[in-house]
Amino acid sequence: AGLVGQALDRARLYDSKHALAHRLQAALLPHTLPVVDGLEVTARYLPAARGLGIGGDFYDLIRIDRHTVVATIGDVQGHNVDAAALMGQVRTAVHVHAALGAPPGTVLTGTNRLLADLDPGLFTSCLYAHLDLAGRSVRLATAGHPPPLLRHASGRTELLRVPPGLLLGVEPHADYPALEFPLPPGCVLVLYTDGLIEAPGTDFDDAVANLAGLVEAADPTDLDAMADHLVRHVPAPGDDIALLLIRPQARARADGGPASRPR
Repeated sequence: AGLVGQALDRARLYDSKHALAHRLQAALLPHTLPVVDGLEVTARYLPAARGLGIGGDFYDLIRIDRHTVVATIGDVQGHNVDAAALMGQVRTAVHVHAALGAPPGTVLTGTNRLLADLDPGLFTSCLYAHLDLAGRSVRLATAGHPPPLLRHASGRTELLRVPPGLLLGVEPHADYPALEFPLPPGCVLVLYTDGLIEAPGTDFDDAVANLAGLVEAADPTDLDAMADHLVRHVPAPGDDIALLLIRPQARARADGGPASRPR
């Protein structure tokens, strides 16, 4: 009876920690994404299938002005409450720097210095995309994050190779160079975390090529269906997954309805 009682106590403690972790993570991720004229966005988040079932993946969409939007996605090392808490700090730091109008490299530099000061013992990857809707271009900077994909209207999908930067929290004086890419009509920008492509024994380049093939085969006019298609074909579910699909539109929505749908 004593042993059974101890086992029940441990089970209740685990359940309490599990519920607390999920509430923390849900509170730190965006509940909705801003509606932006001329932009359609869909997001997905799938928690890890191991440990407490949480992790440090995050995404965000930040409206700067009528023609400028920032999209960001990242991954904090670990699958526990510490990772979820640090994810909230990183996302907040990036959001604040972006809202002040800082360029991509400066946003990542400032966030990196914050993490160096906090010294959490965990490293973070982050991809930062500064979208100019009027000029139909995007400036990208990365801190050790998988590069995004760009699907053209023809279906051709290319890897946008961004100058590599160190993971956030490794070196306080690291630089994060940015590179600009055009956003042609009918394109879809695909931002993702490594949980979408990771599989034991799979080469990274092959994994990204497989994802590009899935993107090419999806319907670019239905981002919800595209997102479901991509997460349904995850090679080895286990890590948490964040996915952000962005489609600049030729003109603003006439109905004024919501253009951004997180799930």
